[in-house]
Amino acid sequence: MSLIAFDFDGTLSDSEMTVLLAERAGVADEVAEITERAMNDELSYAESLYQRAELLAGLDEDAVAAAFDAVTLRPGAGDLIERLQAEGHHVAVLTGGFERGVEAALAKEGVTADTIVANRLPMAGGALTGGAEGPLIEGTKDDALEALADDVGVPMAETIAVGDGANDLPMLEVANLAVGFEPKDAVRPVCDTVVESMFRLETVLTGYDVLSEE
Repeated sequence: MSLIAFDFDGTLSDSEMTVLLAERAGVADEVAEITERAMNDELSYAESLYQRAELLAGLDEDAVAAAFDAVTLRPGAGDLIERLQAEGHHVAVLTGGFERGVEAALAKEGVTADTIVANRLPMAGGALTGGAEGPLIEGTKDDALEALADDVGVPMAETIAVGDGANDLPMLEVANLAVGFEPKDAVRPVCDTVVESMFRLETVLTGYDVLSEE
């Protein structure tokens, strides 16, 4: 068994949850600018998330639900997850995005991840508070990957990380195989291989020695 950890926004999904929420809150341009700065490693992820969450304060439950319901997986992502699980591998989603959106997108495709590590946007009085909480705001994905590998009994030599942005760098650096999915310029140098499609990603993952030896 291998542990395969995927980023979500920009990797398994081409939806950007904060953008979907921001469109409904009327702050799409401001949120997109903050997101881009963070993805290019110009702003810490924690700082960027807190800034974006603050801009979303007051967005009501119906609008929040509609935004998360609009999150989708890339074509072929659900099939890839199912194939990896059928072959006995532990599939995890480690994302600075939001648990609710990840779960909604997976459910649409009739699949589940073995583990989801994600953040949350708290609500009070039927609207977003403007805060954010969760393990991957101040925490980093290398710690999350190492802790999960320990929990499921998989050595780090049998871990694979797939991501695209600056907050994926820590897990890409510690995983045995680092796969960049259309990675940002700041991420590309740490990747062992780069893919531009879900088809190519499946080819890499199912052909990788750690997987094929299992």
